[in-house]
Amino acid sequence: MFTLLKNLECYCPRYCGKNDILISYDKIIKIQPEIGLEESNYIENVILCDGLLAFPGIIDQHVHILGGGGEQGFISRVGEIDIDDIFAAGVTTLVGLLGADGLTKSLESLLAKAKSLESQGLTTFIYSGSYSLPAVTFTQNMMRDLVLIDKVIGAGEIAISDHRSSQPSTSDLQKLASDTHLGGLIGGKAGVVHFHVGDGKTGLAPLINLLNESDLPIEQFVPTHVNRNPVLFKQAIEYCRSGGNIDLTAGETAGLPVPEALKRLLDSGMDVSRVTVSSDANGSIPEGGVGKIQSLYDDIKSCIVKEGMNPETAFQFVTENVAKILNLHPKKGTLSEDSDADILIMDKNYNLQKLFCMGKMVVENGRVVKKQSSEEVHV
Repeated sequence: MFTLLKNLECYCPRYCGKNDILISYDKIIKIQPEIGLEESNYIENVILCDGLLAFPGIIDQHVHILGGGGEQGFISRVGEIDIDDIFAAGVTTLVGLLGADGLTKSLESLLAKAKSLESQGLTTFIYSGSYSLPAVTFTQNMMRDLVLIDKVIGAGEIAISDHRSSQPSTSDLQKLASDTHLGGLIGGKAGVVHFHVGDGKTGLAPLINLLNESDLPIEQFVPTHVNRNPVLFKQAIEYCRSGGNIDLTAGETAGLPVPEALKRLLDSGMDVSRVTVSSDANGSIPEGGVGKIQSLYDDIKSCIVKEGMNPETAFQFVTENVAKILNLHPKKGTLSEDSDADILIMDKNYNLQKLFCMGKMVVENGRVVKKQSSEEVHV
């Protein structure tokens, strides 16, 4: 019933000193400097964590769990993501989405894959829609999807400023955003619109025009890939200063790498609580190759080790900030009493040692825990 983690340096993600963490089933029920074994007769597992650091599990809001690609013909299709790769990257919650291909890769398959990953211990959500408008949906209506399909928390990834988009008008975007917003209100969800921003000449202008011509809240929108080139990044900084969310893509090499981009944002003195980072995992990279979910962990680690960023600040971009934008906080994105027991444990060099998803250990001693097959259990 209970697992007790002893002597962890805890970042919740704010640093809160050395603590013990008591887990019951899928929740953190106590976090304090000393939890005695005598406090419970039902503690089954005590894990000594001397010299280790604890953070909330990483939340990745942009993952092609079915695989992206297909834009260079059928041979360029990317396969489905593997659960072991997700856990090895310290990710405990993700949002799956469709990309350019909303035709041969369906929402029904996206939902099935999300449920498959969740059955293996991960927390999953999805966006309805793909690059193009009118958006592909389960119910022929985005509002109905948000209200009736539990895993749907928003619309995405809707492409703007990209030759692969459907070149939506401001009124097209307004209609989609309005349905998503109201569906989120009725369904008790974030109702975000997750925008893919391409290398097109208009940049963030379609989103800015939408906001100027409507009463929709700026907090509803999450433009991603904004570090893909210096011009777009400069525009994104001003957009964020005005109260908007921005999402950087990990593993970026053609534009601004995440550690460099985050350092610039911090050095500017601006409020970074609306800045997040996601992986674009299993999506096709225009320059060639496939996005890796590991790049998210690696970029955050580089922020600390190479750029000298405070650990609590670096992990804020992939934990607390994301959870608040997606309306998952304080259930997700924090180490606190009554939050989900999603706990990322590292050594002093920020190498992953253990990972708990909903109270279950899925990484131990730096290796993904292999589950026994039914045949092994029978034998």
